[in-house]
Amino acid sequence: MIKNVKIWLSLTIRMSFFAVALLWPAGTWLWWEAWVIVGLWTVFGVVMTHYLINHDPALLAERLKFLPLHKEQKAWDKILMSLFVIAGIGLYLVPGFDVMRYGWTESLPMWMKILAMLVHLPCFVFLGWVMRENTYLAQVVKIDKARGHKVITTGPYALVRHPMYLIVIVLLFAVPIALGSRISLILAVFLTILLIIRTYFEDRTLHVELDGYNEYAKQTSYRLVPWVW
Repeated sequence: MIKNVKIWLSLTIRMSFFAVALLWPAGTWLWWEAWVIVGLWTVFGVVMTHYLINHDPALLAERLKFLPLHKEQKAWDKILMSLFVIAGIGLYLVPGFDVMRYGWTESLPMWMKILAMLVHLPCFVFLGWVMRENTYLAQVVKIDKARGHKVITTGPYALVRHPMYLIVIVLLFAVPIALGSRISLILAVFLTILLIIRTYFEDRTLHVELDGYNEYAKQTSYRLVPWVW
């Protein structure tokens, strides 16, 4: 019971920081687009936390780690994820300055913002599917020998080898578009490049260190985008 209280408290704190990161730069609480994004991510967080508490607490423990950094993490992953965290914080801070406080650029059209909000829904469903299929979704690149790490070939992993990264990339663009920020799209592009680089190195690591991955890669040819790469 106490452990569950800590988990829900952690989620509450995270979502509060998320709301502040969006709204403080805006200089106002009256920004409905930001509240929609906070609401969408909060609902997703609540649903997935409830599911993982009951069905996969080990994965929940991995996903709740504050930063995607670990002392045993590979050096290249530490560099990539440090850059990702810094740029990711910028992705949340910049829209408020851009669209609301200073008006650096004209806000994106309303239809684009609404479409980007709606795109969150299938992305969340897909992310839930990924988490249900793969209990080894650590925030850092590692072979989880303690939990008997094995190759996952079912569900979305039958389509591409790194389905979570594909959806994260879509969301990297959906968030700033939903908030109407043109400048933030530059950060979204940079973050996408980092994820593509990480996909390459992670895939290479799995080929070498995870039993059965070579055979799986022959069956599922594409790393990130079907029929592309």
